Amino acid sequence: MPLRWKIAALAAATACLVALAVGVLVHVWTAMDIRSRAEMDATNTVYSAMDVYRRTGTPAGGAELDPAELPAALRHPAGADRRVAYDGRIEGNLGPSVWGAQRVGGPGSPVLAVRINMSPQLHDLRRLDASMAVASLVSLAAALPLAVYGAALIARRLRRVAETAARISGGDLDARTGPALGPARGRDEVTDIAATVDLMADSLGRRLRIERQFTADVAHELRTPVGGLLAATDLLPPGETEDLLRARVRDLRGLVEDLLEISRLDAGAEAPVRARVPLAAVVAEAVARTGLDTEVAVTGSPAAEHVEHVEAAEHVEHVETDPRRLERIVGNLVINAHRHGRTPVRVTVEGLTVVVRDHGPGFPADLLLDGPRRFRTGAAERGTGHGLGLTIALGQARVLGAELRLDNAPDGGAVATLRLPPPPTDARLPRDGAEPDTRRPRP
Repeated sequence: MPLRWKIAALAAATACLVALAVGVLVHVWTAMDIRSRAEMDATNTVYSAMDVYRRTGTPAGGAELDPAELPAALRHPAGADRRVAYDGRIEGNLGPSVWGAQRVGGPGSPVLAVRINMSPQLHDLRRLDASMAVASLVSLAAALPLAVYGAALIARRLRRVAETAARISGGDLDARTGPALGPARGRDEVTDIAATVDLMADSLGRRLRIERQFTADVAHELRTPVGGLLAATDLLPPGETEDLLRARVRDLRGLVEDLLEISRLDAGAEAPVRARVPLAAVVAEAVARTGLDTEVAVTGSPAAEHVEHVEAAEHVEHVETDPRRLERIVGNLVINAHRHGRTPVRVTVEGLTVVVRDHGPGFPADLLLDGPRRFRTGAAERGTGHGLGLTIALGQARVLGAELRLDNAPDGGAVATLRLPPPPTDARLPRDGAEPDTRRPRP
């Protein structure tokens, strides 16, 4: 149930309770007042009737001597005091009543009694109850829309704060709640929440900028000395030491290049160079460049079931994308599957989707929850590495406008699914019957 309806329901319930409490108090107070007035009338009437009876010997003012309906509590009053008693019996329009009684003489003398009918007053009380109920319902009907409107204002502001927080969580560190909330009047809890979200975004943005700047600075500072080390290894005499040192320097150069690429992705300086290319062929070439034993399969086309038949397929899917970045993504996913998973590793191309799956322990839970992080490979059983491959693949996918999803297969193994965006409508078919351009720009 939305928050505004919860607030409106709470306001309606509170109004009903208040109306009920007021109605009960008014009813009880009015009923007590009616009975008190009836008892006073009965006492005064008995006094007047007794005065007339003593002077004339005849009951007057509706008084009777020893009436048959007199309550038992008044049939034998002690002394000559005036007494009253409530009689709840109802006979037609008569009752409930209040009786007043007093002996006309000493002990054993007749009892002069007067009956005060409360039926008209109680009827008025019932009408008062009905009027209060109708007034409460009318007030509730008028107040409920106002409560819904007021709750909607609060819920709308909270929703905008939540949307801004979601944008910040999605990577938009420039999102702020100020423009979403509009000009603020006063200060309340929603304004405090919004200010806290903005403060969090500012702090997070500063930390990320410092981290990105540090990554870029380290990569630029290391690029020149690493290049010098690689050139120096060419001067070493051939041998096992030279091969080992050259491999380590190449690994270091690869790490520096990855850091530079991440810094460019973080800065938003990357722009795709799109071309119309056959997806299966680009994927097959990217897998081949890794030099790893990986099976490539193309589904949806009987003629393209294996990698060697991809170029000859008649209905191979063409995409409008940057082939160099696509190769980078697929290559990183395949290397990551071999490094952190177990064979067999299989790459499946179906339509605009590329799926890379291994049969290892799968992605760790924190990676699936928070996404890949640089310099973190997750669980220890996934092997060693710098944790940059998936980070680069995810950044390059954003540049292409593609979606990269990381999951674990039900029967074990990590699954990376890359979904490329569909080509523009006018790019789906070649114009004037011309063949699509399958050339790819040089990296």
